[in-house]
Amino acid sequence: MSDQYRVRNHEAIHFLTFTIVDWIDIFTRPAYKNLIIESLAYCQQQKGLELYAYCLMTNHLHLLASATEPGKLSDIVRDFKKHTNKKIIQLIGEENESRRDWMLYRFEYHAKYNNRIQDYKVWQDGYHAIECSTNQIIDQKLNYIHQNPVRAQIVSEPEHYIYSSAIDYAGGKGLLDIILLS
Repeated sequence: MSDQYRVRNHEAIHFLTFTIVDWIDIFTRPAYKNLIIESLAYCQQQKGLELYAYCLMTNHLHLLASATEPGKLSDIVRDFKKHTNKKIIQLIGEENESRRDWMLYRFEYHAKYNNRIQDYKVWQDGYHAIECSTNQIIDQKLNYIHQNPVRAQIVSEPEHYIYSSAIDYAGGKGLLDIILLS
């Protein structure tokens, strides 16, 4: 992972991006999307993840986040990715998944070249952390996150996308508890 994208100021809000290997569109089925939402909620409740914004797309996840304890954001991300990697593979086996063999082949292929991974690798290495040190950067990243499904032509308005915090910023209540940034 490049030093450019490491968490340095552990008390700052960071823009984080997690991407599926080969940009595989795994998050097209509710079971996989709900796993990510449940895992984020667990990290909020049990690990100290502070979530300011999020958007789950078909093959990647964006967060504006920090941790309640200094130095813990990297640990939370590591645990989140490890847990969801295992659970996604489990779900692929349980779901009526037409792409099962192909996805497992791709995930297995990426695991072969990483000594730390035993069977399957779902997430790309790293998490592209960008410190949001000014209000201007926060506003830009917030807009980027919430406009993502609009740019992808999934919805016409950001707040209509279920797997995003845009509804919270529009005055509604989304799937996760969000700390609103003004």
